[in-house]
Amino acid sequence: MVSTTIHLMRHGEVHNPEGVLYGRLPGYHLSDRGVQMADRVAAHLSGGLDAPRRDVVALFASPLQRAQETMAPIAAAFDLPVTTDEGLLEAENRFQGLTFGVGDGSLRHPRHWPLLVNPFRPSWGEPYRQQVARVLGVVDRARDAARGHEAVLVAHQLPIWVTRLALEDRRLWHDPRRRQCSLASLTSLVYEDDRLVRISYTEPAADLLPGASAVAGA
Repeated sequence: MVSTTIHLMRHGEVHNPEGVLYGRLPGYHLSDRGVQMADRVAAHLSGGLDAPRRDVVALFASPLQRAQETMAPIAAAFDLPVTTDEGLLEAENRFQGLTFGVGDGSLRHPRHWPLLVNPFRPSWGEPYRQQVARVLGVVDRARDAARGHEAVLVAHQLPIWVTRLALEDRRLWHDPRRRQCSLASLTSLVYEDDRLVRISYTEPAADLLPGASAVAGA
């Protein structure tokens, strides 16, 4: 059997002083800490942190700026080109560009309440199953490109998390506060030939995560 590993990486922390749900909006780049997170993961994968160098031969990234910036040090560490793939985009969200909450957030306006009627789909944005389908499409392309080796795919929290839920045969609707997909984390899919045999999760930049504060967006 041929073993292939696909690392789904969430981007690093974003500069977002207004605390909006930035979604697919352009212009949201990594914060200084986000750059440190990206550098940390690049070092972790390339053997610079007392860990073995990973056998990475293919790189794919969401076209959004924060994902491209997160991938940059990994591409430099492995001297590989980056394939930009829209299948890794952030989920569509009709609260994009707004603050999300009850107090001064968008939920205080009754006009937004109809968007919350169906959390199972969800009614406020791109269906979960649609997100899973497009991410798994990129996983398939990456597995073909890296067969027998490893690939890194930089994407966004929600698409990564619902893809993991689907692969583990769990329900896709969930409490966002319970996602195991922190900033700059790696959700690693291990395949034997085309059969998924294991999912693992690591946080190479755990010590750089914001304390208990919420991070807006994904």
